[in-house]
Amino acid sequence: MANPAAPPTPQDAPHGGAPNAGAPAAGAPSSGFNFKAVLQRMIQQNGSDLHLKVGRPPVLRINGELEALDLPPLRPEELKALAEQIMTPKQVKEFAEQKEADFAIGVPGIGRFRVNVYQQRGTIAYALRAVPYQVKTIAELMLPPVVEQIALRPRGLVLVTGITGSGKSTALAAMIQHINEHRHANIITVEDPIEFLHRDINSSINQREVGADTGSFGQALRRVLRQDPDVILIGEIRDLETLEVALKAADTGHLVFSTLHTTDASQTINRVISFYAPHQQAEVRFMLASALAAVISLRLVPRCDRPGRVPACEILINTAAVRDQIRDMSKSLNIPDLIREGTVQYGMQSFDQSLMQWYTKRIISYESAMFFASNPSEFALRVQGVEGSSDTTWDGFQRDISG
Repeated sequence: MANPAAPPTPQDAPHGGAPNAGAPAAGAPSSGFNFKAVLQRMIQQNGSDLHLKVGRPPVLRINGELEALDLPPLRPEELKALAEQIMTPKQVKEFAEQKEADFAIGVPGIGRFRVNVYQQRGTIAYALRAVPYQVKTIAELMLPPVVEQIALRPRGLVLVTGITGSGKSTALAAMIQHINEHRHANIITVEDPIEFLHRDINSSINQREVGADTGSFGQALRRVLRQDPDVILIGEIRDLETLEVALKAADTGHLVFSTLHTTDASQTINRVISFYAPHQQAEVRFMLASALAAVISLRLVPRCDRPGRVPACEILINTAAVRDQIRDMSKSLNIPDLIREGTVQYGMQSFDQSLMQWYTKRIISYESAMFFASNPSEFALRVQGVEGSSDTTWDGFQRDISG
């Protein structure tokens, strides 16, 4: 879901990364490793990630699978030289102190990349994620139409969740772009690092990068409410301080977007509650019930009709029934039932309903659907036509595939 599509323009150069990162010096004859050539192959082969480590050839992630390039193993001096070319002095200092660093680079004529540099076995290693210059729309990402409605909500906390590489950042960028096209809003983002570059259309978008524009998430978020925001995007909720600012902002009339590394809506709500000590959890349940707007959970599933992946998407909308259950300490959360009850009226959907839709359109295989299903046995029964006659919540996701 994330591949560069256009060469950079001068204003695309990230202020937090080295200027002209990957310039001709990266492929100088003195080194056997041509960084720009490897990035070009990554884009040509529609790779999402590039891994570089000593003793192995460059490795691409293509449609979720790792594939090593037919190139010589990388040497320590090559990866050390690359660090000097793509990192600013400040980033080099950070890496020397912390043994890891995050930043973004723009490579002229090729694309933009999120970079993590880290140390393993005493040598430098890299993980690069391709970031498109052109933000895709919600429809182009094949996300459910209800995501457009969620993006245009006036207030509340919207959490986009999933494992690493499930398309969270891409989905968030699409929602910010949708707001940019349909609202006159002041949008403040706090990111580490900035990935997608947004240009003002109808909204004013101010993107702040941790390390370059602000000292830390906490520092930026302590002052964000003084910047007259309508919409706030927090790159990731990493700690209690960030969560508290997000909840407060959402509860005081702002629309707040952020991400969590959780697998579904149930785990997301439990994770938020678990940030707090047991004696505070009753209070935070009330706060979350009031502030939450929606949880969008993503899983990328390989296509069977052509190369690529599609998003299986679970969506929980914070309806009155959901709010009541979040508040009630005496009840355990039963998100699957709440989603089932809200499918027709509110546009909620489960992972299994989403998978059924892709499967019946012959876009994903039965094996992939079963692998990613939350309840494989129930999914298998539904494929075989075994279902409750009164359950109409699957009608929009299932069609006759007997032909």
